[in-house]
Amino acid sequence: MTSILRRTALIGLVGALLLALGLIAFERPARAADPYTAYLMAHFTGESANGEQIYFATSTDGLHWSDLNSSLPVLTSHLGELGVRDPAIVRSPAGDRFYLIATDLRIAAGKGWSVAQHDGSTSLVVWESPDLVTWSAPRLVNVAGAIPDAGCAWAPEAIYDPATGDYVVYWATISPRNGVDKARIYYSRTRDFRTFTAAQLSIDRPGTQGIIDTQILEIPGSVGGYRYVRASGDGQITIEGSNQILTGWTRLGDISHLGYTGAQVEGPILHQYNGRNEWGLWVDQYAAGRGYLPLTTTNLAAPGGYRVRAASEYALGASRKRHGSIIGITQAQLTALQAKWGGPASAGTQRLQSANFTDRYVRHSDFDVRIDPNVSPPADSQWRIVPGLADPAAVSLESSNFPGWFLRHSSYDFVLAKHDGSAAFRGDATFRRVAGLADSSAASFQSYNFPDRYLRHSSYLLRLDPISTATGRADATFRITS
Repeated sequence: MTSILRRTALIGLVGALLLALGLIAFERPARAADPYTAYLMAHFTGESANGEQIYFATSTDGLHWSDLNSSLPVLTSHLGELGVRDPAIVRSPAGDRFYLIATDLRIAAGKGWSVAQHDGSTSLVVWESPDLVTWSAPRLVNVAGAIPDAGCAWAPEAIYDPATGDYVVYWATISPRNGVDKARIYYSRTRDFRTFTAAQLSIDRPGTQGIIDTQILEIPGSVGGYRYVRASGDGQITIEGSNQILTGWTRLGDISHLGYTGAQVEGPILHQYNGRNEWGLWVDQYAAGRGYLPLTTTNLAAPGGYRVRAASEYALGASRKRHGSIIGITQAQLTALQAKWGGPASAGTQRLQSANFTDRYVRHSDFDVRIDPNVSPPADSQWRIVPGLADPAAVSLESSNFPGWFLRHSSYDFVLAKHDGSAAFRGDATFRRVAGLADSSAASFQSYNFPDRYLRHSSYLLRLDPISTATGRADATFRITS
């Protein structure tokens, strides 16, 4: 007994010494994961000059969204086609890494849809992050290049496969197969989003029917007897269920009974609402140019129970939300995202700070508009950035202390004027917010009805001018501040 005690004491002493020297690790009990209390949406906005990049929005209820970075892109691609669409955010099983994958495509460059489909990029754009705030540089991965006569690689998504310990990445490629040239879903496997297995066919609808915009969602505890549910654009928004990621899928229905088919909507997003037995199916109203529409249900496996949310039940913020991705996030992650990129442009009021005269802000004075320092009263330099009066994908600037009065150009001069309901007023008071002409982290405002001209200051007065010089670019660049 004494010898046993001596050996035990010796082992304990050696262990303590090794621990102190850092040669062995002490395994502490794992802390319970923080709950998801908010949401992050990644999306693009459309085929505008800066619309095919990555935008972020956050929400605390999954229905009312606030844009980050003053509705400007948070990530931009300088690779491949110089644009990105259809972003999907993928969380690692441990929650310690995020991947953002997107279509390498920029229709605004003027190449046209036919060329983009049949002679476009076969690569995906990939970013990665440990925290949703710090992102790597983008990289291209050519996932579809080996598919015979592949014309594109669109709408990528990914899901972790616990059976194999890797990710199944899947996307749509248009290519001829068995005499039919159409979109089919292909997949590849990866562990690091750098090295991918050879592309394999995943979904091929009968006949000439193509399929695109597929998303698979794993259901905790299963729903309707299915562990996985997927939504796809295949002429309908088709809902299917399976207990495996790649096989065994059963068609459950579609949303045509709600008045929506593939002719009206695309880009479905599936997600679960935090902490409750409720699910969202968001569909992009591309045909009407309206962006996302939320449907909700308590049973994803029963499409007949899906409910279209009324316009009064949700709000999408200042920018149009096109085909993207929604994930749950923690309060700490929400705080970090807002600290990094600022709060919503549409919440409360904002000020427009001159980028080259940083003590001066855009303000109205006797209904004229200029940039001044030390504005008094401060409300004269406070604006509500609202969806554009002539185009909801653009913006208008409404005075905070004269509600219903907007920044408007008239003979290329600017005034504060009351909205008179006319089409001319709506056009004159609408601007496309783009990356700053002198600083891409700031903003510039391009006229909606005179797209060769931008809002700029000259001798401290605001004008609408063409911009061709470095001075003009600086005068036309503003920072949006609270």
